Amino acid sequence: MTTQPNQIPGGPMREHVSLATVAARAGVSVSTVSRIVNGETRRASPATIARVLDAIEAVGYRPNPVGRALQRGQSQLVAMIAANLDNPAMATIASSTETALREAGYVMILCDMHDRPELQDEYLHAMRAQMVRGYVLVAAVSSPGLSALSASGAPAVFVTRRNPDGDGPFVGIDDCAAGATVADYFADLGRRAPAVVFPLLSSSASRDRVSGFLARLRERGWSDEAIIRAGGEGRSHLQIGYDAGARIFAGGDTPDAILCVSDQIAYGVNRRALERRLKIPEDCDLVSVDGTPLNQWVAPWLKSIEIPYTSFGAEIVASLQLIWRGEPFGDRLLPYKFD
Repeated sequence: MTTQPNQIPGGPMREHVSLATVAARAGVSVSTVSRIVNGETRRASPATIARVLDAIEAVGYRPNPVGRALQRGQSQLVAMIAANLDNPAMATIASSTETALREAGYVMILCDMHDRPELQDEYLHAMRAQMVRGYVLVAAVSSPGLSALSASGAPAVFVTRRNPDGDGPFVGIDDCAAGATVADYFADLGRRAPAVVFPLLSSSASRDRVSGFLARLRERGWSDEAIIRAGGEGRSHLQIGYDAGARIFAGGDTPDAILCVSDQIAYGVNRRALERRLKIPEDCDLVSVDGTPLNQWVAPWLKSIEIPYTSFGAEIVASLQLIWRGEPFGDRLLPYKFD
């Protein structure tokens, strides 16, 4: 006998299997099958439960998760909206979160909004239509849709960047302390012309890293005028680093140490340094914040604050579970590494 795709021998096609199909085979009502499928077995005898379970197995019935979500007002879907999955850090966060959600019994929908506010809002609208149970927003940007989401009280966790449109649980590192750590490193090495490169279109992470760096250098004896600053336009951190590097290395006071607020900014600065025939780190120490594993392959010259992105998933899921249970939540700051 030839069996058609998705068909059980002697049974109907799976896409046509319904509660009614199960009920007819078991000789019970549709409501009885529905209750048993949803775990409500108190009103059914052991014999009835056994017949229904046998019928489910025989016909290949699978519960419709969308239908169950509509009945319960919730689903097992969690939406992650990331700023740019070309960034290895965000790809690592997505991978660790998918694993943690799957282990907890949830399914992740992944969206890349390419740092575009209008695309972020488009995905937020689409995910509401899917009745997702929670949102994971990686490096979110300010947008009308995000403001509406925050005002609605929907379960949402903000990752690497704090909510630009209000409060909300945050998973990341102490970015201000990371900036201060780099400042201490430069000072202890005896560097005399430190600089910092950052995006002009800044986020909470970038601002905190820069402010921590500047504040610690002031504590260590630098004047504001002695600290070189270079911001870059746009959203591409590679381009920001490249453009800012042109301004830094073209001036009379070439820095001997630079903090780049991301790995990708450091890649851009290094490219410009090579064009100026400068050697990193011999002519100028370069330190970034990210520390993605890619660095050991493409940027062995780069020293970086290493953020444990592979551990973010468990912290994100723990934050969501606190929200779902209605329990207090706060920031979850993970320890970074700097050797």
